[in-house]
Amino acid sequence: MEQVRKRAFSMLEEFKQFALKGNVIDLAIGIIIGAAFAKIVDSLVKHLIMPLLSVVLPAEQSYLGWKWVINGKDVPYGLFLGEVVSFLILAFALYLFIVKFLGFLIREKKAEAAAPPPPSRSEELLAEIRDLLKARRAA
Repeated sequence: MEQVRKRAFSMLEEFKQFALKGNVIDLAIGIIIGAAFAKIVDSLVKHLIMPLLSVVLPAEQSYLGWKWVINGKDVPYGLFLGEVVSFLILAFALYLFIVKFLGFLIREKKAEAAAPPPPSRSEELLAEIRDLLKARRAA
């Protein structure tokens, strides 16, 4: 009985360590913010861009009514176009954030990591000894 209790508490402790890690919490926050951003983009497309597009393009109805009728069946291509525009805006925003913003930070970190550290005092002394030996051989 005691082993079962220890195993249960051990598993609970492992779960707490996993769930409360910074990466898991950051991921959850990212998902929530991403979902909210997707709603904003969806609203932008449905309430501003596509209605403006339907004003510019000649049609009797808004983009919601754009459809082909094939054998009595409606194929609502206007709804599809709205989703495509929504995807393109979201993909462009992600591109700007990941490639242009975070990519800049990543390149900066790589440049810092690529720069060799300054030589230690013992390395400087060894270089001086090497240079003195080369000078002695040349003379």
